[in-house]
Amino acid sequence: MNTTTGRSTRLRLTEIFASVQGESTRVGLPTVFVRLTGCPLRCVWCDTEYAFNGGETHGVDEIVRMVAAHGLRHVCVTGGEPLAQKGCSALLTALCDAGFDVSLETSGALDISTVDPRVARIMDLKAPGSGEEAKNRWANIDQLRRGDEVKIVLADEADYAWAREQIATHGLAGRCEVLLSPVAGQLDPAQLAEWIVRDRLPVRFQLQLHKVLWADARGK
Repeated sequence: MNTTTGRSTRLRLTEIFASVQGESTRVGLPTVFVRLTGCPLRCVWCDTEYAFNGGETHGVDEIVRMVAAHGLRHVCVTGGEPLAQKGCSALLTALCDAGFDVSLETSGALDISTVDPRVARIMDLKAPGSGEEAKNRWANIDQLRRGDEVKIVLADEADYAWAREQIATHGLAGRCEVLLSPVAGQLDPAQLAEWIVRDRLPVRFQLQLHKVLWADARGK
């Protein structure tokens, strides 16, 4: 699908668009989203299945130019699972070199150690309700830095109990920001907020702002 020789790398791209960041501590910031194609996971609540296949192939320099044309400072590389394409690291480095403030949204199933240290890594931990708990790459936790974030999406109270255990066992809140989100339409957001306050969890509650604004519209 691509080569991995720096700027000659080519990647399969589903879409590039400008919107406001709907998740993470960067929520609300005008951001250019670079959605790469492909994902080895199949979370039962996935809302970007259209990125599993298709897309068009572009070179790294071409993608950087497409991003620059939007005139925004913040860039988020997402998917699918962007790290499933070996050339993703070259793209992230090129975006940093071009002066952008870059974040990466990744499933946590693939090695994050090769990502440019200038990139903020927004890494999922997959709770049991996702159907992909077995895909968590636990070695990634030791790679986390203060500028990174861990996101856990929760479908029910059992997922919440699982997340609470992982936060304590791995000392996640001492490593980086931890974000808990409800699966839209499955877990009542108010209920999740009440659990977090009850248990005094050192986390950040979040809703997906883009869904509040535009529901499930693609490219938003």
